[in-house]
Amino acid sequence: MSNQLQALREITTVVADTGDIEAIKKYQPVDATTNPSLLLKAAEMPQYKSHLQGAVAWAKQQSSDAEQQITDAGDKLSVTIGTDIVNIVPGRISTEVDARLSFDTAASIDKAHKLIALYKEAGIDKSRILIKLASTWEGIKAAEVLEKEGINCNLTLLFGFAQAQACAEAGAFLISPFVGRILDWFKKSTGKTDYTSAEDPGVVSVTKIYNYYKDHGYKTVVMGASFRNTAEITELAGCDRLTIGPALLEALSQTDAPLPIKLKDNGAIKTPGAPLTEAQFRWNMNQDAMATEKLSEGIRNFAADQVKLEAMLRSYL
Repeated sequence: MSNQLQALREITTVVADTGDIEAIKKYQPVDATTNPSLLLKAAEMPQYKSHLQGAVAWAKQQSSDAEQQITDAGDKLSVTIGTDIVNIVPGRISTEVDARLSFDTAASIDKAHKLIALYKEAGIDKSRILIKLASTWEGIKAAEVLEKEGINCNLTLLFGFAQAQACAEAGAFLISPFVGRILDWFKKSTGKTDYTSAEDPGVVSVTKIYNYYKDHGYKTVVMGASFRNTAEITELAGCDRLTIGPALLEALSQTDAPLPIKLKDNGAIKTPGAPLTEAQFRWNMNQDAMATEKLSEGIRNFAADQVKLEAMLRSYL
């Protein structure tokens, strides 16, 4: 009998939510994704010291300005680790735009172009890359431009339905709705701590988004992320993709319980309505306290980890 990880791979594309090369080698996902928090964890590992040194040495050759060197070193480090990963996985690596640019469409586009250029210099074609952007209005608009240029995007920090609708209408390649963080918010705000997997608010949210996309014929890939337990994962079996951390990948590999398909694409049955305007998007987000709070918190946390990573790089100047 196959274990649940093997069974899941038969119906869902499994993505590794880690920057740890050894974990990726062990679990052999199709794709992998990183973010500032995961890069910070990787950078703290002794085996990545040479990557930090190399990124700083490269940055010093690009500019004599110390602050620009740190920015360049951070970009180079994310691409260097991403290159290591994409040489292991058969699919794609998601690389994140600096969270501090989340409300600047033009700057996000420029940063995406820079990352793609760095990957090209490393011999990695843009077809192997997903540019990660926060699902703000500005991030979604940046993705719309990049997709038209043939640069595929992963819209992350997605918590609300308005974000998902706007991403699909913008033609985003992929979205990453955060299951576990939605559950965290509801536990804290309602005081209820015991949810069945089927009523888990994060699971309910992703299920709604998945069904909406399929019913309306949107091609945007739904990739559930940020899981707190294996029950959330198994309840979304059949989702386009699921990005899972090493601990939960291991737990799934050690379980041989049956894995029924929970999500299924039955084909488009509805015609999409008029696209959301910016005003409608912002109003809908305003009415969704959970999505508004978790998006803001996620951007702050990613930005804080980016600052910590830059402090590590600064020590090598």
